[in-house]
Amino acid sequence: MIGVLQIILIATGLMLIGLILLHKGKGGGLSDMFGGGISSNLGGSSTAEKNLDRITVVLALIWTACIFGLGLLISAQSTVV
Repeated sequence: MIGVLQIILIATGLMLIGLILLHKGKGGGLSDMFGGGISSNLGGSSTAEKNLDRITVVLALIWTACIFGLGLLISAQSTVV
């Protein structure tokens, strides 16, 4: 179980790094390289940017749950031994 959580933690961490780099900052960011700079700023955030935000939040919650799960499993394992 600990191994599975560690794999999920590493995978979500790497995906979070990529998604955060794709976010549009003040100057554009890496999302402009993939067509993110084409949308107009009249209506606020584009649909793609909103979806990117949602995916990032979900991955961050999964990453956080893995951290807590690993902490609980490792602490429970050390008290049993």
